[in-house]
Amino acid sequence: MEQKKLTLGKLLNVYGNLNEAGYATSLVKEYNRADIKARKSRIKEWDYYYIGNQHYGVALTIDDNSYMGLGSVSVLDFDNDFWNTKSAINWFTNGKTHMPSTSKYGDVHFKGKGIEISFFNDGEKRRLLCKMKNFFKKYDFSCDIEITDEPEESMVIATPFEKKRHFYYNQKINCMRAEGRAVVGGKTYFFDKENSFAVLDWGRGVWTYKNTWYWSSLNSIVNGKRVGFNLGYGFGDTRAATENMIFYDGKAYKVEQVTFHIPQTEEDKDDFMNEWKMTSSDNKVNLTFKPIFDRHDDTNVLVIKSLQHQVFGRFSGTLEIKGQTIEINDLVGFAEKVTNWW
Repeated sequence: MEQKKLTLGKLLNVYGNLNEAGYATSLVKEYNRADIKARKSRIKEWDYYYIGNQHYGVALTIDDNSYMGLGSVSVLDFDNDFWNTKSAINWFTNGKTHMPSTSKYGDVHFKGKGIEISFFNDGEKRRLLCKMKNFFKKYDFSCDIEITDEPEESMVIATPFEKKRHFYYNQKINCMRAEGRAVVGGKTYFFDKENSFAVLDWGRGVWTYKNTWYWSSLNSIVNGKRVGFNLGYGFGDTRAATENMIFYDGKAYKVEQVTFHIPQTEEDKDDFMNEWKMTSSDNKVNLTFKPIFDRHDDTNVLVIKSLQHQVFGRFSGTLEIKGQTIEINDLVGFAEKVTNWW
């Protein structure tokens, strides 16, 4: 598979279609919400941060899906087999959240019932602040986390859908350093930048109504070097490029088609809590994934529906970059399968 690399320029043409589809290792295309020609109610924009280490993690989301905005918090404790997610919705935001048009800089805020989230980005460092009332039972949540040391290269992809004027422009920035704390009631989770990392999922686009995606992410240290990956597939026209990349010491290395081999039950349903396999068509990815828990969430609000299985677990196996083999041994990351009617 020959994958097309994006060039500098505007993301969309005068008709609201992608000027070109493909991948890059930085945000080379200029996104502008005003250039979109599809129905404004179909625009979806989000910033999702996951911050974690081998023992626990926190996920924070701000998104504006036009007909609704979302602020969400997850706490994940791998040693104690505990997780909790709580979200707040603001209806008919229609871009009023003012999501930044680039990931390079810009602040964004969400305020809803019992929750305030702020993502600050001055171009040098990011600061994530959040307060949520009654996050878990009677316990409140708060966090103050600083993210620095953004690697030189990341995963960027521009993906068209078969439907005209529909597209997804996405950047995943892996292996950033994270430092700070998150508090749930009387328990504090400390993040040290020597062993704690952050990934940003920065997404902007116009989506069709029903989609299924597979996504997996890892951020860690192997032999003193930052190592991670972004693996995914399942929606849109990916003939120009996949979103699959391995990250090593600040550089990104392209991978071809990836498959998540999720075990099946006797009823031919996904068995998320048994061991998975992940492989790539070019043999650069050969991994096993042993789940710890499934952060499972079903949402059904009239015509809006979401079936989410974000499974956290431990990866082992090998990654190949330019003839070099990287051994992965019991490193914590996640893999998910999500189906949305939205």
